[in-house]
Amino acid sequence: MTHAEVQRRTLTVAALGTLLTLVAFTAPLATINSTAATLGSDAAGKTWILSSMSIGLGAALLIAGTIADDFGRRRTFVIGAVVLALGSVACAVAPNTPVFVVARIVQGLGGAALVASGLGLIAHTHMAGPLRARASGIWGASVGAGIALGPLASAFLDRVATWRDAYWILAVLAAVLAVAANLLVPESRTDTPRGLDPAGALLLGIGVSALLAGLVEGRRGWTQPTPIVLFAAAVLLLTLFVIHESRSNVAMLDLKLLMHPPFVAATVAALVTGIGIIALMSFMSGFLGNTYGIDALGAAFLLFAWSGTSVVTALLARRIPPSVSGGAQLAIGLLGVAVGQLALLGVSESSTWVRFLPGLIVAGIASGVLNAALGREAVASVPAGRAGMGSGANNTARYVGSAIGVTVVSVLALPAGTPTPSSMVDGWNTAVLFTAAASVVGALVVLATRRR
Repeated sequence: MTHAEVQRRTLTVAALGTLLTLVAFTAPLATINSTAATLGSDAAGKTWILSSMSIGLGAALLIAGTIADDFGRRRTFVIGAVVLALGSVACAVAPNTPVFVVARIVQGLGGAALVASGLGLIAHTHMAGPLRARASGIWGASVGAGIALGPLASAFLDRVATWRDAYWILAVLAAVLAVAANLLVPESRTDTPRGLDPAGALLLGIGVSALLAGLVEGRRGWTQPTPIVLFAAAVLLLTLFVIHESRSNVAMLDLKLLMHPPFVAATVAALVTGIGIIALMSFMSGFLGNTYGIDALGAAFLLFAWSGTSVVTALLARRIPPSVSGGAQLAIGLLGVAVGQLALLGVSESSTWVRFLPGLIVAGIASGVLNAALGREAVASVPAGRAGMGSGANNTARYVGSAIGVTVVSVLALPAGTPTPSSMVDGWNTAVLFTAAASVVGALVVLATRRR
């Protein structure tokens, strides 16, 4: 097998792993009402259905990336695909909300292994430069494609059959991917393994899980005992994680990277991508249905104007001249996303779906550039051989940011009491201002790190 063939197969398998993860992540967005009705979920149950996969992803991404670098990226990828398949089967047969939520967390654990090890595989087989830029563009396109296909596929299947069929199909595809990866992708690992850090993995995993669970529970009331205890536990555990990592000889995250401007830029950009555009788009489907009566499939098609456009521009991002640095692309992408979001500002009760198209397309163009640059900078900003760790840290920031952003957007956009079209529109416009501001602040931080 030639090296070019190895590169092609590795890139294809890794991109499909990320695509499947994002399909699983976004699948409930379009079918939340029918899913909740079948499972007997109340308002809190709906929130957990939408947020639970983020907990698995956030808790395991950095851990999975470190394990992949040290013990085998292909092995970690295959295990991730199997776990995603098992979690999807559990979703398909779940009899109630708690079982479904646990199954979504399992999906997140599997998806974390797929995403983190997938980028590590790409970095190992594609040298830095134009070749990696092209591969990063394809990987970035897989992110947009997954976001685009998830709601469309689940909404279509919900209409012609049942929402459970989406999870059966996901399970089959994940199992096929596990076999394909085992047969087609060569194994790789770092030449300088750091060793296992079980204490760090435990502190980080439980700490991030407590933080995300606190954000979910907080939407039911921020002064209730449960979110307060969860936030306190998160602060304690994550503080202990930082202390442990600073003293450990086998630290899973080199804290010196927090003083490395390219790493800071990539991590902040990923964080505000989650807080900003991903959070707003996660809320959009429900907003369109409640305010304008647009059904799940129609909302999914409208969301496709953003996600589908991002696929095209991510593929074209490799044509950006090398003189435009990765940091500059991150800043440009975030500013473009902010412009697109601001174009969604000022909708009224009488607005139609056409009113949303220009902003979604502009945000989609910028998101494609951003996704491609994030994939490349995630591995370029860490030492050679630690691509899995870089991918894990970057995507952890993205999904933690998404959880924070969705929480803030929900608080800003959902009025107290019985919602009306007027109050929903006012809430939407307030949320847009917040997410656009987050994107601008992120761009400014990235520019500041470039000057350093």
